[in-house]
Amino acid sequence: MAGLDPSTPQPTEIKLHQQSRALELAFSDGRSFRLSYEFLRVYSPSAEVRGHGPGQETLQTGKRDVAIKEVETVGHYAIRPTFSDGHDTGIYSWDHLYDLGARHDELWQRYLDRMAAAGARRDNA
Repeated sequence: MAGLDPSTPQPTEIKLHQQSRALELAFSDGRSFRLSYEFLRVYSPSAEVRGHGPGQETLQTGKRDVAIKEVETVGHYAIRPTFSDGHDTGIYSWDHLYDLGARHDELWQRYLDRMAAAGARRDNA
């Protein structure tokens, strides 16, 4: 399972910002990231989003206003957020969160490109 790589920096702080709908993470190597709830939701590590193999991903649409209702810790290696749309099966390991933060710009653009290609919207309509 992802999240068990001993070389991955560990989070030193995790903050939910409800008004701006962002998760702020600080890691032991000094890096910090601010990830929108929408970004976290569309890059959920769950099988519902990722599928069971390459090419089986499901494009998540209408997630612009999604919120995180609560966050549960999973052992010493991950968190499991519950999103306002009911999604609660993604276990976000420390290395997955670190990777999302480090590759944010690339991944966000990939998401926007996929949305455009599909003629999909970030808003619920």
